[in-house]
Order: sequence, then C-alpha cells, then structure tokens
Amino acid sequence: MKEEVDFIIDSAKEAMQGAVAHLEKKLLNIRAGKASPAMLGGVMVEYYGSPTPLNQVGNVTTPDARTITIQPFEKSLIPEIEKGIMIANLGFNPMNNGESVIINVPPLTEERRRDLVKQAKAEAEDSKIGVRNDRKNANNEIKKLEKDGLSEDMSKNAEVDIQELTNSYIKKIDDMLAVKEKEIMTV
Repeated sequence: MKEEVDFIIDSAKEAMQGAVAHLEKKLLNIRAGKASPAMLGGVMVEYYGSPTPLNQVGNVTTPDARTITIQPFEKSLIPEIEKGIMIANLGFNPMNNGESVIINVPPLTEERRRDLVKQAKAEAEDSKIGVRNDRKNANNEIKKLEKDGLSEDMSKNAEVDIQELTNSYIKKIDDMLAVKEKEIMTV
C-alpha cells in the first residue's frame, strides 16, 4: 500500500510541475516591453502548404530592446512570414527590407500594461486550477485505496502530503506571477 500511496503523490507532483511549466511558457509569450524572440513563439507560417512554426523557417533575433528581426531561410517566405505575424494578432506591424522581416516593438501604454497584467493573472489562475485539480485527483485515488484497505492514518498522512505539495506549487505560481507583473509594469 505504501508504494501505491507514494506513486499517487509522485504522479500528483509531476502533474503539478506540468502546470507550472505550462505557465512558464504562457508567461514568456506575454510581452513585457522588451523585444524577445519568445514573443513570436506562437506564430505559424504557411510553408509549402502546411503551417510551420516561425522559428523553423527563419532565424528570429533581437538586435536591440525594441526590434525583432526574422531572417528567413528562403527569401520567397517574406510575405508568408508577414502574413503569419498579422494573423497571430500580436499587435505588431511587420516590415521587410527585401532581405528580412523587421518588427519595431512599440513601447507599452499604461492601459496595455494593465491588460497584459490581467492576461498574466488569468494564465496564473488557470495553472492554479490545474494544480487544484491534480490535488483532487490524487485525493480521490487515496480514498479508493482507503476502501481497498489502506489505514486511516496513512490516508490522512497522504492527504496532508498532497496538500503541502499543492501549497508549494501554488506559491511557485504566485511568485512567477509577481515577477512577471513587475516586469510588465516596469517602464
């Protein structure tokens, strides 16, 4: 029984780590004033009839804090890259110089910063919900084991362990959100 309990707790921990990792990716896509290649992480480009991630059809670099350049592997892709950026609806206006696509990242307005903070909070809340669902699933598994003969003490201890895990991951999420919020609001 002890092995099964440990397995349930480890599974819950893995699932909670997944929720935190997912939040990290989501927060990377929320821009915080400084240009970063991650801002274009979700952009897809039509490449020979199939949608392809932007970073697979060109080099994405940031020569300075306000500019992103995309150097396509094939010049014929420039219009498709511009179209992909417009479709992604990131609020960018791509330009090209015949060789590469250039994006000037405009400074964020106060209102836009607040919207981005709201977006970050929503992503963090989704991750917290995921962690709580992982806790619920683990507790349900423990209850099933209890019906199959797991002692009440072991069951209670496991639930305490799962709750401590949940608390630690929720704190991690709150800390990540605080860092991102500060990053967004810093002018």
